[in-house]
Amino acid sequence: MSGRIDVHVHSMPTSYAKFLRDSALGSTVRIPEWSPSLALVMMDRHGIAAGVTSLSVPGTHLGDDAKTKEVARRCNEEAAEIAAKHPRIGAFATLPLPNVELACAEAIHALEVLKLDGIGLLTGYGGKYLGDKHYDPLMEVLNEHGAAVHIHPAVHPSTKLVQLGVPNFMLEYPFDTTRCATNMIFADILDRYPRINFILSHAGGALPFLAWRISSIAAWQLAQPPASESFLRENFRTPLIDKHPALSPDLVRKLLGRFWYDVALAPDRGAVGALAEIADKDRILFGSDWPYAYENFVADGIEKFADVPGFSQAERDAVARGNALKLFPRLAKFT
Repeated sequence: MSGRIDVHVHSMPTSYAKFLRDSALGSTVRIPEWSPSLALVMMDRHGIAAGVTSLSVPGTHLGDDAKTKEVARRCNEEAAEIAAKHPRIGAFATLPLPNVELACAEAIHALEVLKLDGIGLLTGYGGKYLGDKHYDPLMEVLNEHGAAVHIHPAVHPSTKLVQLGVPNFMLEYPFDTTRCATNMIFADILDRYPRINFILSHAGGALPFLAWRISSIAAWQLAQPPASESFLRENFRTPLIDKHPALSPDLVRKLLGRFWYDVALAPDRGAVGALAEIADKDRILFGSDWPYAYENFVADGIEKFADVPGFSQAERDAVARGNALKLFPRLAKFT
């Protein structure tokens, strides 16, 4: 299969690399080697026709709003310049969050002036996950534009208390995506902003595995608790449950199915098989996570997905390409 559309692939623009090297993080943050030419070589080796790049963690905010605004604008301008020269390499814009006012202005500029393919967000900023009311003005802007929004996991401040002796990207990233998506569901984000196409990274983290647990507890213990545990209804009030006092597990599962999901670093039968239980196959997208994921990960992921049972060839082709074209039709000319 060639002609893949990669919705989870990262870039390292020169302006972003310089920002990270000059920051207090210095040598403690990973800065993979990247250039448009290296990206195109990788894509050709793995049958990838086009990709929509995004920045990974830590993003552009390291404590200074003014500096973040400057760096985000330059990164987005550089992404637009790269796309003009190499249209196979699209981009999700980065935003100067957590300052929502600045983020709204940059989102409008990125979508209307720079014509980037969508918006890239982290799961949260400064301890506030997406779904928090803090981000509502930005959600209004993204909804007005019908934006494709790729959500990448971050590192919640509480993670510093977890010392497992393994890197955050091994375990904490999928859990962060799970927390974010769950928060968005119970904040009623999907119904309040129905025109935004949210893409969750890494098959939604632990969501497929936890879908029954989340939906059943929400319906039978939080929305409709037994009389002896009525305190649960008051202590865990959310916009979704307030809106649906007779909340059912099926409704929660339907909301899980409203997200789009990439399979970057989650391409095997365990992850994709579970994902197909909560999401229609036309909501599943190819992702490589390169260059943070090495090329052997990319090759092995493609091979593992080919062995996932329960997918027809047409459905495999749709995951590789066709589903993404519903979100990014401009990429159809690249095969």
